[in-house]
Amino acid sequence: MAFGIRRADYFYTTLREEPGAAHRLLAQLAGLGVNLLAFSAIPVGPGRVQLAIFPEDTDKLVAAARAAHLPLDGPHPSLLVQGDDELGALASVHERLAAAGVDVYASSGVTDGRGSFGYIVYVREDQIAKAEDALGV
Repeated sequence: MAFGIRRADYFYTTLREEPGAAHRLLAQLAGLGVNLLAFSAIPVGPGRVQLAIFPEDTDKLVAAARAAHLPLDGPHPSLLVQGDDELGALASVHERLAAAGVDVYASSGVTDGRGSFGYIVYVREDQIAKAEDALGV
């Protein structure tokens, strides 16, 4: 199985849930030159949505957020796995983490429909070094 794994820091921000809220944020970040590796949005209560932003360049996101007066919580560590979409690809990642005693507390993935996948693995900050060692990052 061919895949690459890298650390991907992420940040949270919470917005009022309304049509176009994510679009406005994403457009603003793009306008400020912030390229994203991944992005997710989940509801966190009545009328609130929490956005997880995974920038390609952490310093650029922090500077852009400061300029835009966007409150961020982070950075927090995660691992970004990208590779060939093969049967058992995610199982092999989890097998290595489990063998190292790393607790994966959340994850999210998607295939591109053309044979590749992307997968975010959330591990606790006190376990990120052990996870990176287990996966050869």
